[in-house]
Amino acid sequence: MSHPAVTRRVAPPDPRRWPALMLLAVADFVVILDATIVNVALPSIGRDLHASTASLAWVVSAYVLAFGGLLLFGGRLADLFGRRRLFVGGLTLFGLASLAGGFAGSIEQLIAARVVQGVGAAALAPAARSMVTTLFPQGPERAKALGVWAAVAGSGSVVGLVLGGVLTSELSWSWVLWVNVPIVLATAALAPRLIDESRADAEDRSVDVLGAVLVTSGLVAGLYALVQAGSAGWASAQTVGLLALAAVLLGVFAWVETRVSSPLVSVRILRGGHVRGANLAMTLMAGAMVGLFFILVLYTQQLLGWSALKSGLSQLPMGLVLMVVAGMAGPLTERVGSKAVLVAGLATFTAGLAWYAQVPVHAEYLTDLLGPSLVVAVGLGLAFVALTVSSVAGVDDDHLGLAGGLINTTQQLGGAIGLAVVTAVVERHHPAAGPVAAHGAFAAGLLVSAAIAAAATVLAALVLPAHRTPAPLAVSAATATA
Repeated sequence: MSHPAVTRRVAPPDPRRWPALMLLAVADFVVILDATIVNVALPSIGRDLHASTASLAWVVSAYVLAFGGLLLFGGRLADLFGRRRLFVGGLTLFGLASLAGGFAGSIEQLIAARVVQGVGAAALAPAARSMVTTLFPQGPERAKALGVWAAVAGSGSVVGLVLGGVLTSELSWSWVLWVNVPIVLATAALAPRLIDESRADAEDRSVDVLGAVLVTSGLVAGLYALVQAGSAGWASAQTVGLLALAAVLLGVFAWVETRVSSPLVSVRILRGGHVRGANLAMTLMAGAMVGLFFILVLYTQQLLGWSALKSGLSQLPMGLVLMVVAGMAGPLTERVGSKAVLVAGLATFTAGLAWYAQVPVHAEYLTDLLGPSLVVAVGLGLAFVALTVSSVAGVDDDHLGLAGGLINTTQQLGGAIGLAVVTAVVERHHPAAGPVAAHGAFAAGLLVSAAIAAAATVLAALVLPAHRTPAPLAVSAATATA
C-alpha cells in the first residue's frame, strides 16, 4: 500500500542573517581577544598597581577559570531559556566588568573584574555559536557562514597580541579593557533587531543544578591545577591533589548525567563521531596554539629585545592570513568534507611549528620568522573552520547551545594544558642563563607544541568520520522509529 508523500514547509531564510552573523562573530572575537590582550599589558599593570608576579598571573587565570568552568552551564541555559537572552545578558555583564576593570585601583579589584568578565563570556559565547547554526540551515550556506565566523573569531588570539601592544604603548593598560565596552554594548543593543529568540523545544526546562555544580567544580579544579603547575610543581601535593579531585568530580558528574531526567550534558551528542572527534582535536590544537603564542612573546621580547608594540605588530600578517584562509575554507569544507580539511590544516600547522623550532638565536623577521608564521596561519585557518563545522554536525536544534559550550570548553582546557606543558619545558632554562640556553628552551617548547599538533592530526584522521554532513541525531532517531 502506497502512502502519499509528506511535504514539509521550509521557512524562507532570514534576510537579516548575514548582518546577524557579523554581529555574533564580533562578539565572539572580543571574548577570544580578552584571553590574550592583557598579556602584553601585564608589566604596566604590575607597575601601576604595585602587584607581584603571582598576582599578575591571576589577571589571566581568573578569566580563564571563570570562562572555562561555566561554559557548559552557559550553553545549556541558552538552550533552555533563550539563546538571544543569554547572549545579550552575557554581553552586558562583560561590558560592565570591562569598564570596572579599567578603573581598578588595586590588583584585587582588577582580578574580581576579570572573574565577572569570564562569567559574562561563558554566557554569551556558546549562545552566539548556537545562533549561527540556527540562522543558517545545514548545507553550503552554513559552511560559508561558519567560514566567516571562524575567520573573524579565530583571529582573536593573534589580534589580542597586536592590539594589546598598541593600546598599552600609546594609551595605558586600562584601554585593553575599555576597548571592549563600546563594542559589546553596541552589539547588545543591535542583537534584538537582527536576531529572533530561539530555544529548545522541550517541555521540561528544569536545570540540572547538581550536574552544573559538579562539572563546574571539576573543570575549575583541573584548570587551576594546570595553571599553577609551573609554580607549584607537577609532582606537588597541590597539583596531584587537584587533578585527582577534578577527575573524581567529573567522574561523578558523568554518573549523575545518566540518571537524571533532564541532564546538563546529553550523552546522545557525544555519540556522534563528528562531535567527539572535533572536541578531542580541539583540545590538542588549542594546546599547541597557546604554547606557540606564549613562546613567541618570550622569544621576541626577551631574546630579541623587541618592544611590546613591535612584538605585537609582528603577528599581524599571521592574523590577516588566518582570516583570509578561514573565509575560503567554508566552501572548501562543504565540497570535500570537514575531515579532509581538518587533517590538512592540522598537518600544515604542525609543519609551521616545526619550522619555527629551527629559527636561529638572533633571527631576522623577514627571513626567519615571517615564513613559519604564514604557514601556521594557513593551517589554523583551515583547522578552525573544519572544527567549527564538525562540532555541530549531527546535533539537533535542542542542543546547539550545549555543543557550542562543549567546543569552547575543550578549547580552554586544551589551552591550559598546552600552556602548562610548554611553560614547564621553557622554565628549565631561564633567559638569564644566556641567549643560547634560552633559545634551546624555546626551541624545545616549540617542538613539544609541534608534537601535540601532530597528535591532533593523527587523532582527527582516526576518529573523525569520513562522511560529510550527518543528519541531526534527533531526526535520525525519529526516522528509525517511524
